[in-house]
Amino acid sequence: MKLCLSLIAATALAFAPAAANAALAVGAKAPDFTTRGALAGKVRQIHLADELKKGPVVLYFFPAAFTPGCTAEAREFADATDAFKKAGATVIGMSADPVDKLAKFSVEECRNKFTVASAGPAVISGYDVVLPQRTTLSNRTSYVIAPTGRIAYVHSEMSYAAHVKNTLAAVQAMKKGK
Repeated sequence: MKLCLSLIAATALAFAPAAANAALAVGAKAPDFTTRGALAGKVRQIHLADELKKGPVVLYFFPAAFTPGCTAEAREFADATDAFKKAGATVIGMSADPVDKLAKFSVEECRNKFTVASAGPAVISGYDVVLPQRTTLSNRTSYVIAPTGRIAYVHSEMSYAAHVKNTLAAVQAMKKGK
């Protein structure tokens, strides 16, 4: 039995996506924060606890606005925003960029569909998403946070390719589980 479980675990690890870095574990309490962000170019305050009152939150961290991978990821999240809303979730992108840059990014690349917010060092550290090569930036990690404030799903990989698909599937599975 132990050998069988070890084999299953090893096989799962072999096929798991390459990790960007450490991330909070499923079931961990998501650190609450208040920061500034932008939706459709308009700057606003974001408080995670307030967003969780509306339902699950997809909190996705990305290294820097207007870079190729981050732009492609933002566009994919924008395209999927209606599906996230249908499943009851709010999408919030987070990077260490200044709010004025994120306000422009929210219009041009997020297509006015979801909020992007500034993640300071405390938020980046609290969510364990520090980019080792540039410690003032975050890596690429997507969290689904349940309304209880607990991490329900984590996808940490520097390639943006599966973040939207996988987080949407996790949110949809949460909704079905109600």
